[in-house]
Amino acid sequence: MLAIGQKAPSFNAESTQGPMHLSDYFGKQPVVLIFYPKDETPICTKQLCAVRDSKAEYAKYNALVLGVNPGSLADHKQFSQKFLYDFPLISDQGDLIRHLYDVGKVFLLGQQRCVFVIDKNGTIVYAKKGNRPTKEILEALEQQQAQ
Repeated sequence: MLAIGQKAPSFNAESTQGPMHLSDYFGKQPVVLIFYPKDETPICTKQLCAVRDSKAEYAKYNALVLGVNPGSLADHKQFSQKFLYDFPLISDQGDLIRHLYDVGKVFLLGQQRCVFVIDKNGTIVYAKKGNRPTKEILEALEQQQAQ
């Protein structure tokens, strides 16, 4: 998994809100990149609902939140509509983004659950595995804003 201090690799991918070009956000705003294993699973749903419910807190830092997994765009759209996610879910078919960020695979579950915070200059300032608490992610955003 990529580490703090490394440059975040840019990528182009389809999302529930249209094409995403990560480099479009470099120099403009921080990005929270959430790799989650699968749509419609209890922990993934809980993790992304926490993002949805914290929209105002992420907005304080002008942060773009992106969910990433290898699911199809159709599945992502259905999942997003069902739970009213107002942030893009990216379809990483072919695992290109997962490989760029060196996110591992877990037997039967697909990719590992990881969260990266990328500052507006495109540098990774936070990188941790697991379902990270919103408070912890927001603290990383606050620290990068203070720099």
